[in-house]
Amino acid sequence: MSAILDGKALAQKLRQELKSEVDALIAKGCVPGLDVILVGDDPASEVYVRNKHLACEKVGIRSTVHKLPADTPQADLEALIQTLNSAPDVHGILLQLPLPLGLDADPALRMISPSKDVDGLHPDNLGLLMAGRPGLRPCTPLGCLALLDSIPFDLKGKHAVVLGRSILVGKPVALLLLERHATVTLCHSRTQDLPQIIHQADVLIAAVGKPHLVQSNWLKSGAIVLDVGTNRLEDGRLVGDVDFQSAQEIASYITPVPGGVGPMTITMLLFNTVQAAKTIFSLVAR
Repeated sequence: MSAILDGKALAQKLRQELKSEVDALIAKGCVPGLDVILVGDDPASEVYVRNKHLACEKVGIRSTVHKLPADTPQADLEALIQTLNSAPDVHGILLQLPLPLGLDADPALRMISPSKDVDGLHPDNLGLLMAGRPGLRPCTPLGCLALLDSIPFDLKGKHAVVLGRSILVGKPVALLLLERHATVTLCHSRTQDLPQIIHQADVLIAAVGKPHLVQSNWLKSGAIVLDVGTNRLEDGRLVGDVDFQSAQEIASYITPVPGGVGPMTITMLLFNTVQAAKTIFSLVAR
């Protein structure tokens, strides 16, 4: 029976550490600030933004939500981003996705200053990740690495299999694993012999959004399984990409859904905001 990697508990621990860092920054005259842009009335987006706002408040980060109507012109959205780029008390900017029809997220995301891109998705920050240079990293991949760091396991030389090649999770987490000297296989919808490849994995990170795709007999005995998938079934239950119940019998560690990787994503958003505040404040103080 595998040990559960409790993302809620680890997130709570890391947020307490972040609160100490925020308190130290505030004592120096810098209040870390995260500004979130929410366009339209998507219920899921509103829940996500509310959770982020509450998480910021608990660690002392100033959080401001800019709520825009769904029919906001692209030019007005981009003008707000430019205003936030120039605001000295704004250290992080987050554009909540998806945007309503008629708005183009790509140019809006590229307009966010890389130094305030706390989602880590600006091409400049993704390029720094590719080059192995310091920069803001995507939040969910950072959360995955933090979970691995919380257990007695050394990634060096281990075989890590990443299932999914999205820009949000798959590609950046593969690069972060390479930075830790893992041997990485990146799988996707056209990968052949997928069960055989996953069976070789010391670490599996599943992020494709297909409920219970990975079966227990695909797993290597003692593998570490991080399940990023969040899928809602017809009966309302949330499940991951891995068949959790059977995988527990094979894996050494496994994340539940919900309560695994999810809480770590918001925690890494807070982490990125604090890191951005430190960098921007140090530059201003020179």
